[in-house]
Amino acid sequence: MARFGGLLATGLREVTSDPAALDSAGFWAVAHDFEGRLVCARFDELRPDPTPPGGAAARGGWLGPSPDSWHSSLDRAAYTAGVRRIREHIAAGEVYQANLCRVLSAPLPDPARSDVDALTALLAHGNPAPYAGTIRLPEHGVEIATASPELYLRRQGATVSSGPIKGTGRTEADLLDKDHAENVMIVDLVRNDLGRVCGTGSITVPDLCVVEKHPGLVHLVSTVQGTLRDGAGWPELLADTFPPGSVTGAPKSSALRIIEELETAPRGPYCGAIGWVDADRGRAELAVGIRTFWIDRTAGRPVLRFGTGAGITWGSDPEREWDETELKAARLVAIASGTHLF
Repeated sequence: MARFGGLLATGLREVTSDPAALDSAGFWAVAHDFEGRLVCARFDELRPDPTPPGGAAARGGWLGPSPDSWHSSLDRAAYTAGVRRIREHIAAGEVYQANLCRVLSAPLPDPARSDVDALTALLAHGNPAPYAGTIRLPEHGVEIATASPELYLRRQGATVSSGPIKGTGRTEADLLDKDHAENVMIVDLVRNDLGRVCGTGSITVPDLCVVEKHPGLVHLVSTVQGTLRDGAGWPELLADTFPPGSVTGAPKSSALRIIEELETAPRGPYCGAIGWVDADRGRAELAVGIRTFWIDRTAGRPVLRFGTGAGITWGSDPEREWDETELKAARLVAIASGTHLF
């Protein structure tokens, strides 16, 4: 099953890794891992079904990890050292900005109470987000609950848009000049990415560095829009824009090399793309897979994972960047662990 935007998709018909299928017909749920694995699932049935309230029913389907059982792929010392290393790359002229991430993991105590849709309900109650949703395909290794606030790609016919987030603080007063500069860098990168698949002269930036309020923090958000060139579809769109620029860096090729050097765990759905495509109506909404939990059952006992990160520029302070990753994770990890007070 899949759940997005108050709609519930059931009756799984097919699963494919071919992005061309998204230009065919039907309603598809899409999970695109940062490392490149693409799962497109077509469903026969789609009906209105708002996310269940995050009350006793949701809690009955979800028993989260112990709050003290979470482990980070990078501890504070390793993360701040990574920030300093990125600044060295910037000083050498190799990159302007790179996103440094870490993955939190914790064992789930009861497989019978590890329903990601129940977790989505709890997240919707405690941390509502514009691109929240569920994809539950355990037989295909996909169990995702997302509370993403960030738009990767929206498609309405030939019009495509992206809403990169760069710049985070507890309040608007916390935002620095560094945050605005970081956002503008990534807007330029997204313009270039969309420019590869859109018509010449069609790229615009309707919004630049708009402050958006979310539970417990604020973000700077911009909008980049364009018109697909004739003959371009989902294969070209994903090939030219993935992974999202806001969670890689600029230039993207250099940032990806640095990410590979410094990060010690695969990101998986985190920083990938999660959402839906309605091929019949030519509409789609894919979120950047941030504020996202996923269940990993490959080691036998199920493990819950969650990613958090920050964009690093020359103006970055290592300790402040670590604190930003803590801020982004704290509320959601508390919800998943059952310690957040609603």
